[in-house]
Amino acid sequence: MIPLRRIPLPTNAETLLTKWSGRVSDAGGSSKAARDLWVRAARPKKHVRDALEPMARGNVRCMYCDDSRATDIDHFQPIEKAPLRTFVWANHLLACSYCNSNAKRSRYPVDQDGACLLVDPTVEDPADHLVLLLRSGEYLAVNDSPKGQQTIDVFGLNRRDLVKGRLDAFDRACSNIRDWFVLIQDDDPHADRLAQALLDSPFIDVVHAMTRLGPAVAPTVVGQRTVAALDAWRSVHSF
Repeated sequence: MIPLRRIPLPTNAETLLTKWSGRVSDAGGSSKAARDLWVRAARPKKHVRDALEPMARGNVRCMYCDDSRATDIDHFQPIEKAPLRTFVWANHLLACSYCNSNAKRSRYPVDQDGACLLVDPTVEDPADHLVLLLRSGEYLAVNDSPKGQQTIDVFGLNRRDLVKGRLDAFDRACSNIRDWFVLIQDDDPHADRLAQALLDSPFIDVVHAMTRLGPAVAPTVVGQRTVAALDAWRSVHSF
């Protein structure tokens, strides 16, 4: 999971969502009323998707697992728990069908004060609560952060296919960054294409974690052969 910048909605889209929020309230504000309206809301959903897709990294990757293509508009705070936020722009993210329908569903853990215990990558830096161990492909909660632990659990961030995918992505990224570094030194214009291909690939969280490695640990994690290339990459492609 990586930080994402939420863009403002066009005025006409914001007005439309506000109108549909009013319809939820007029219909009684129940989760059933909100769900029924959401199913019928073709125009609002198109506006939301059109705004969310440019926010997603790569080829519209899931904002939670960074692997699969994001096919679903997810209500971060589920409709069942907050029907009046069904059409609120800040409550919408893009997710793959697995993260949305199989993993998260209507789960929305909160602490004893009612504060959300899931990381919203458009509101905060996931690295404040999550650390990706590149050599194992697994996420850990930073300092046993409850929000980090719940985020790993609810989104299934350490499910087997994601762990294997990250390990494979790490090997490819090290190789691609070294190749890119050689091309940069040769002033080869193909360097930009290679960089973009890497940035568009699945598991961009792996590349993001690599750029955040400190100088003391980078040689151990990526290998001495990759350190100089990673330093050059970091100076050009920051997140």
